[in-house]
Amino acid sequence: MARVFDVIEWADEMPNEIVHRFPETGPGDFRIGSQVIVREAQAAVFFRDGKALDVLGPGRHTISTANIPLLINFLGKAFNDRSPFTAEVYFVSMREFRDRKWGTPQPIPVQTPGVGLGWLLLKGFGTYSYQVKNPQQFVTQIVGTRGIYLMADIENDLRSRLLRSMTDMFGEMKGKYQTVQDILGWLDEISAGVRAKAAAEFEAIGLELKTFVIASMTPSENTAEELRSRGLLDAQMYAQLQAADAMREAAQNPGGGAGLTAGIGAGMGIGNMISQTMSGMTQQAQQSRQNAAPGASNALPAVMTPAEAAQVLRVAEEDVLAAIQSGDLPARKIGNAYRISREALEKFLGG
Repeated sequence: MARVFDVIEWADEMPNEIVHRFPETGPGDFRIGSQVIVREAQAAVFFRDGKALDVLGPGRHTISTANIPLLINFLGKAFNDRSPFTAEVYFVSMREFRDRKWGTPQPIPVQTPGVGLGWLLLKGFGTYSYQVKNPQQFVTQIVGTRGIYLMADIENDLRSRLLRSMTDMFGEMKGKYQTVQDILGWLDEISAGVRAKAAAEFEAIGLELKTFVIASMTPSENTAEELRSRGLLDAQMYAQLQAADAMREAAQNPGGGAGLTAGIGAGMGIGNMISQTMSGMTQQAQQSRQNAAPGASNALPAVMTPAEAAQVLRVAEEDVLAAIQSGDLPARKIGNAYRISREALEKFLGG
């Protein structure tokens, strides 16, 4: 049975709705001459057959072909002025939606060439705010073509756009950071860059991105495993990481007096893996020396800090300190600092 509406309004202030369909299900039958009441911070978009007919701003309006000219295409000359027409009305909130939450459902891969594993997987969260700029375009793009108008569905789409822009931003900034600490120092710049990149996507669906803030960025706890599952970590690097973990565990084991390799081999059964890994690293070091500029006596400095040795080994600094403390990597302690000779590191690499 047809429902004929003589008054079209949505009295709710829409604190948690960006768009509300009237009627909520099925098409509505409206009369020429009916009243449309649009409240402050609202806009009313008439919609029929996938097309927006017109937009009405705040106030009381009488439906006519004067304020909705496209109605004449649907009514025709054979109908009198009181004939009903079928359509839907979408009430759109024009207020600013502030402090909306975003987060990373999956860590974002960030490339760090030549540092550590070569990649970081970062988790983050923060806030953003937005506002409808063009209600007709918004309803046409989101409701008309996608059939979604629930707040949760719309904001899922918006968060996806923001995360794509953030991933692109990190890719463009490759080389400007090497560690998580470096990235934390760039949060304001990254936030501004993401907002600028995402602004065009928001505008394309009739929205304006007002703010975007990164509140926190932290590395994933399972970076190595996740990188390998995504195909971003080669087998040799993964083996080196496993060897570094084994070194740390052996150094922390009070019964590990038999030495690092023996302790790992007995406890974890990966002695061969470590030998192969170290052999590969030695070959890399030799290749680096061969490729060094003429006249350079050696690719490695004569004396290194644990941090510099960690870069050569492509492991974390704490892994080098663990090897020093376990006695596997000879080093000289000067005050509170360790220094490692080139010969000691090469001997360590050679097994």
